[in-house]
Amino acid sequence: MSGRVLLVEDDEVIGETVKDELEFEGFSVETCTDGVTGLERARTGTFDIVILDWTLPGLSGLELCRTLRAESPVPIIMLTARGSELDRVRGLEVGADDYVVKPFSLAELVSRARAILRRRELDRESSFRSATRTVAGIVIDTTTHTITVDGQPVKLTPSEFRLLLLFADHPGQVFSRHQIMEHLWESTYVGDGRAADTHISTLRRKLERDASRPERLVTVRSIGYKLVG
Repeated sequence: MSGRVLLVEDDEVIGETVKDELEFEGFSVETCTDGVTGLERARTGTFDIVILDWTLPGLSGLELCRTLRAESPVPIIMLTARGSELDRVRGLEVGADDYVVKPFSLAELVSRARAILRRRELDRESSFRSATRTVAGIVIDTTTHTITVDGQPVKLTPSEFRLLLLFADHPGQVFSRHQIMEHLWESTYVGDGRAADTHISTLRRKLERDASRPERLVTVRSIGYKLVG
């Protein structure tokens, strides 16, 4: 499985290393080294995935992600040296679909890129199935990839949409952190299961009246999470 990748990375050594590995794995890769050029290329080119560094000259990776997400549904992976949960939440909140913390293995990055392409293919296939799901005051349209919560439209990133669909297809079922991450990756997940907490946190901010007191996407102590139907 291959695709067209835009890589925005100001460290030329890292950029060339990542580019070589992705191309070796069958991806077509275009690179640039600053945020302004990255935004221009993302707007004018056709890409299956955008991979961008958090810290970029001209326009930060965070701002580039926020701007691009407002204009396009293209999947975005952020490369960041910021490993705290708060920073990961910030990245996901502005529209990143995934993040890889430096230093990272090239195999991990390739795996995540492939997982995103698999998810896109599955999303296309889902358009041929039942188009609408309604649960817990949430209406999900899988054809237009839109949702409403209590009648109000809410914008989700592709990963948030896919995660919500998992819970909506199985209301009341408890999913562990690793089950959540394996669903998002569409492959075996061997990383820190707490990464699921970050995804749940960002999704709750969009689904709950009060994210600090969730009523829809609730925690099942010591096990995981479930959507209350």
